Amino acid sequence: MTAIQKLGLGVVLTFLAFSCEDFVPVPKPRAYPRVIFPEKKYQPFDESYCRFSFEMPQYARIEQDTTYFDKRPDSDCWFNMNVPALNAQIHCSYYPVTGRQRFDELVQDAFTMAQKHNIKANYIEEIPVHRTADRVHGIIFNIEGATASSYQFFVTDSTKNFLRGALYFHTQSRPDSIAPVLNFMRQDIDKMVATLKWSDE
Repeated sequence: MTAIQKLGLGVVLTFLAFSCEDFVPVPKPRAYPRVIFPEKKYQPFDESYCRFSFEMPQYARIEQDTTYFDKRPDSDCWFNMNVPALNAQIHCSYYPVTGRQRFDELVQDAFTMAQKHNIKANYIEEIPVHRTADRVHGIIFNIEGATASSYQFFVTDSTKNFLRGALYFHTQSRPDSIAPVLNFMRQDIDKMVATLKWSDE
């Protein structure tokens, strides 16, 4: 190697050394999978085994739930509203109200189920539901944090009917990554509650 080549190599190595000292690695922003949301369209829920109706998403599929821990559910009107495109499911369970004591038990159970998420929840917001004309009253539980079910509700007419629902996702995603899907599904549950009508007249 000639003297000029050695000098040139030395200059290049010196330049690289100083350049490396100024380099500060910057972490790449966290990337989340792109979600393609279905178009918001609704249709009537009118399954014959239930004593109520409401507006449900057209992209959801109803599956009657006929087992509960290897036993039959308390009512034929237990079902899952599945949204495969978003790995989401709204589990719904209906109970006939047979008296004041039973009504109080059902309300207490709904609060207990929501409070079970307190360990991982950052905050639980209780949103009251009162539609006197349709005899629909209850509470929506908006549960913030890394919980199994972030949105739950119960609605009742206080005398005959009691319906409880809970939203679940079949995924281990972080709360911030699933937030857009959660907001999308909240709208569907809000629509369901806002349009629910008892059909036991």
